[in-house]
Amino acid sequence: MYLITNRAMTNSKGLKAFGKTPNTKGPNELRLVKVTKAGNSWTVATVGDRLTAKRARELKATYGLDIDARSPWHGSFEIACELFSQARKEKKSILFFVHGYNNDVADVLAAAEAIEALYNVIVVPFTWPANGGGAISGTASYLSDKGDARASAGALNRAIGKIQEFHTVLTRAQNKKLQQVATAKHPDNPMRAATLYTELQEKECPVKISLLCHSMGNYVFKHTFATSENASSTLTFDNVCLVAADTNSANHMQWVGQLDVRKRVYVVINENDSALKASRIKPGDEQRARLGHYLKQLNSPNACYIDITDLPHVGAEHTYFKGDTVAKNKQLKALFDGMFNGKAVEEKLNYRADNNTYRLP
Repeated sequence: MYLITNRAMTNSKGLKAFGKTPNTKGPNELRLVKVTKAGNSWTVATVGDRLTAKRARELKATYGLDIDARSPWHGSFEIACELFSQARKEKKSILFFVHGYNNDVADVLAAAEAIEALYNVIVVPFTWPANGGGAISGTASYLSDKGDARASAGALNRAIGKIQEFHTVLTRAQNKKLQQVATAKHPDNPMRAATLYTELQEKECPVKISLLCHSMGNYVFKHTFATSENASSTLTFDNVCLVAADTNSANHMQWVGQLDVRKRVYVVINENDSALKASRIKPGDEQRARLGHYLKQLNSPNACYIDITDLPHVGAEHTYFKGDTVAKNKQLKALFDGMFNGKAVEEKLNYRADNNTYRLP
C-alpha cells in the first residue's frame, strides 16, 4: 500500500518512521511512502524523487504515454502508472482516503485495509499528523489536531493537484485515440462524434477515482479551498464522499458548492453520531452543529445528502462504513460500495423533500 503524507519522517524502523509532527521542511511538504505488511509488522520505504530520463522513456513505452521523457518526472509519477495499471488489470476503483482526528498511522492502515477488503477498491490514504497532540488529551488534544488539520490543508491541496495531473497524463493518449476514432466515424457530424467519444471513454477507461473524507478529514479538505491555486474544485474525482464530517454545518455550501465531480458529491449524516456530539461541546467554533450530524439547512445544490440516522446497527457510530455496522447492515454496505466505486447511488433511495435528504427504503 502507498501513503501520501506531510508527516515528518524519521530513521526509525516500521511505522515509527512516521513522525507526530508536520514535515520539518514545512507542512506542505509531501512524501509518497510504500508500506508492506509482513505478519503483524510493517516495512516502510520512501519513494525516490527524480526519475532518470531513461526510466521516463521506459514508462512512456510501457504505458503508451503521450509525455516528453526529457521533462522532470518523479517517483510519484511511476507509482501513479503502477496503481492505474493495477486498477485496470484488476477492474478496481481507486479510493483516496483522508482520515480524521487522533489517528496514528497504524489506525490509518487498519482502516484502509478494512475498506479494501469490504469494497474491493485500491485505497491510497493521505495521512496528516493527527495524533491528538501526543501526551495531551481531551479538549487540548482535539484543538491540537484541528491546528494540524488547518496546517495540512496546503499539503492535501497539492496532493489533489498531483492526482488530477497524473490522471490527465495517464488518460491523454487513450483519449486522443478515442477522439480520432469518433471523428473518423462521424467526420461531418461533430455532435454524433462527441456522443460516440463519450461512449468510448466510458467503455475503454473504466478506472474510477473517488475521495473519502472521514470526520476531521473533512475539516482538512474544507480548508483546501482557502489555499492559493485551489485544486479541490477541479474535475478530479468521480465521487467525493464526505462522511461523518467534523466541520461546521453552517455555510458549508460556500465550499461544498465549489466541488466539481464526474458523478456525485455525497454527504452522509448520522444525527446520533456520538463523536460529533462530543466535538460540538468543545470551545470556540466547535460548539456549532457539525455537518455530519445535523439535518437542517442542507442546501448545497451539488450535494446529495444521505441520512442514515436510526438505520439498523448504526446507533451512535462514527465510523459506520466499516466494522459491525456494515457487517450487519447489508443495505448500508451496498450503499457505501457504490459510493466508493464511483457510482451514483441515490436512485435506489427514498427522497425526503422536507429536509433534502435521501434514506434507504
